[in-house]
Amino acid sequence: MFLVLLLIVVVAVVSAVGLTGHGASVLAARRARGTGAGPALRALAAFAGAAAVAMYAWGLLHVTGAVMESDGGAGSAPAPPCRTPGNEERALHVIDQSVSFLPLGFVCETTGGGEYTSDDVPGYVNPATAALALTAVAGAVGAGYASEARARATARGGGG
Repeated sequence: MFLVLLLIVVVAVVSAVGLTGHGASVLAARRARGTGAGPALRALAAFAGAAAVAMYAWGLLHVTGAVMESDGGAGSAPAPPCRTPGNEERALHVIDQSVSFLPLGFVCETTGGGEYTSDDVPGYVNPATAALALTAVAGAVGAGYASEARARATARGGGG
């Protein structure tokens, strides 16, 4: 599981760098082509997507740390990430742990089918990732709409 998490982190970082480069190239090309909302929205979508992927990778690094901390050894029952201060009673009933990818977290499974998420992933990671991803989608949809509107105006002879 540890190696899979690290592979996902590497892919996320490469994707974030690629999306940042794409956003920068769209902005650079926009200067040469002139005005219009489409390229700016496309760049916004790329930058927001890069930030969302980077934020998700940041959360995955925290989950990877929790997985590394919980892998066997003396004092590993219950797993250290499942031992939260003030919840010692709940930690006594932990029988297994897993990783949740959406929302991102380290899940401690208890007897009787219950579960709870440890505090290893900072509380801002999941909401920030969702907000940035929604911004990226909205920017991409807006860029498509702007391009379509511009193409229709050009087809009617109205120009740009």
